Amino acid sequence: MASHLQSLFVLIMVTLLIPTNANLSPHFYDKVCPQALPVIKSVLQRAIIRERRIGASLLRLHFHDCFVNGCDGSVLLDDTRNFTGEKTALPNINSIRGFSVVDEIKAAVDKACKRPVVSCADILAIAARDSVAILGGPHFWYQVLLGRRDARSASRAAANANLPPPTFSFSQLISNFKSHGLDVRDLVALSGGHTIGFARCTTFRNRLYNETNNINLNYASSLRKTCPRRGGDNNLQSLDATPARVDTTYYTALLQKKGLLHSDQELFKGQGRESDKLVQLYSRSPLAFARDFKASMIKMGNMKPLTGRQGEIRRNCRRVN
Repeated sequence: MASHLQSLFVLIMVTLLIPTNANLSPHFYDKVCPQALPVIKSVLQRAIIRERRIGASLLRLHFHDCFVNGCDGSVLLDDTRNFTGEKTALPNINSIRGFSVVDEIKAAVDKACKRPVVSCADILAIAARDSVAILGGPHFWYQVLLGRRDARSASRAAANANLPPPTFSFSQLISNFKSHGLDVRDLVALSGGHTIGFARCTTFRNRLYNETNNINLNYASSLRKTCPRRGGDNNLQSLDATPARVDTTYYTALLQKKGLLHSDQELFKGQGRESDKLVQLYSRSPLAFARDFKASMIKMGNMKPLTGRQGEIRRNCRRVN
């Protein structure tokens, strides 16, 4: 009972502290299709049982959607002869995945609702929340604000410009997140999404062979088997030691200079910065990490959504109606 009251108090405080979009509501589908969220969770649970990595992929899709012109489902649009979307942007190509699961969720929810009423942008937001809660437990569950509509366009140029690459320095990360209305706490908490999933060799090769100051040399040496100087670009390495579990291992690794990506390790340099203190806090307090991660996810999900009569509700997440 005490833990339930504590969770309720945290949820109320998070709701009060986060600037919300007046058009988004956690109850958006309660009347038009009350079975929507349970159906999405059910399909996602089956997908994660098939492949646990898919949870990380769907969390990443939501992030890559929101950071490019807001959370509008634009990342899901396929290229056509007359249209170039975001999937072939440098941060996305050979990187983002999970589109077939989104298609599966969309088909199931539209069937349950008997018509397309749930947007692809909302599916991404719900799937990201459910993935984290399934892989991390009840402390990572939060109410998703809903009511986003889908974009009729996408921008490869905006994806190239707005998605932070793994080579970014701390100051570049701060500037990038600030441009999206996110602060240092959001940066460190949302980077904790790297508690699950994998990265390709090409994204961390330079760190293994050319960095010496802020990397554990034994760690670097061990990873060179997975990621040689030449070839093996698509070889995968887990972002932390527990890639299928949402926990604080990611932050503990940063304290040991074992961040896989350059941008990961930039969060902790042992210099007493705010980010250093947050990494230390999250490494020792799963509840603090869960609290701030949920707040930052809700904040990110509020970034420039299309609402009301803007955009559309796509029948197929891969193309405009």
